Amino acid sequence: MDIGVVGNSVVGNSVVSNIVISDSVGGDSAVSTPPVPAVVSPPPGTTSTLPALTRAGIAHLYFVSIHPFEDGNGRIARALVEKVLGQALGHPALTALSTVILHRRNEYYAELEASNRTNQVTRWLAWFAGVVIEAQLRGQNLVEFVLETTRLLDRVRGMVNERQEKALLRMMREGPSGFEGGLSAANYRSITGATTATTTRDLADLVDKGALIRTGERRHARYQLAVAPRETPRVTVGESGEVVVAD
Repeated sequence: MDIGVVGNSVVGNSVVSNIVISDSVGGDSAVSTPPVPAVVSPPPGTTSTLPALTRAGIAHLYFVSIHPFEDGNGRIARALVEKVLGQALGHPALTALSTVILHRRNEYYAELEASNRTNQVTRWLAWFAGVVIEAQLRGQNLVEFVLETTRLLDRVRGMVNERQEKALLRMMREGPSGFEGGLSAANYRSITGATTATTTRDLADLVDKGALIRTGERRHARYQLAVAPRETPRVTVGESGEVVVAD
């Protein structure tokens, strides 16, 4: 099996490189890597001209397949991916790779097992490409969420009490996906130790100040941070290079 670069195309501000996976039985098939800058000349300290994502996927696969250490092989393999992508970018890569692999860990182990049964890496590289695209989207969502919640805190600074601030910070720890199911009055009491009457006043005040958004009424009322919700879609890449973003 041979892997070679067959061309580049531009998607947005990124370069997408096509690779060909060749074998003596099935002929050639093209795989498009996702919007990660391709390496059109060897990065410092390397001699490879493969696209960055291809090198990252192969490095990860081979390292975890060799499994040289008793513990920490997965963490090191993910660090290798960040290193390879960083070489192509010219600065450290900012992705949520570990989080996406954790969310898709059953697929991850299945793909590793399947790849260990054959010399073909097309299927693995396609799956890995989808994971990296999803990790990029998740990382972008996280950065935007942090910026927006920082602006929210700045906006209400000095206007909320200690209980309200504690609840807001706890909700922010849930990240871009938000507090699962929304914050209830019972959640607020558990977080802050407030009485029922105080909880009602505090939550109503946070809604009035634009820090929270309420849905539902009475005991069915739920509260979310007054920031744009950011769900990261599931991304898959087919062996022919088609990118599918789930709704």
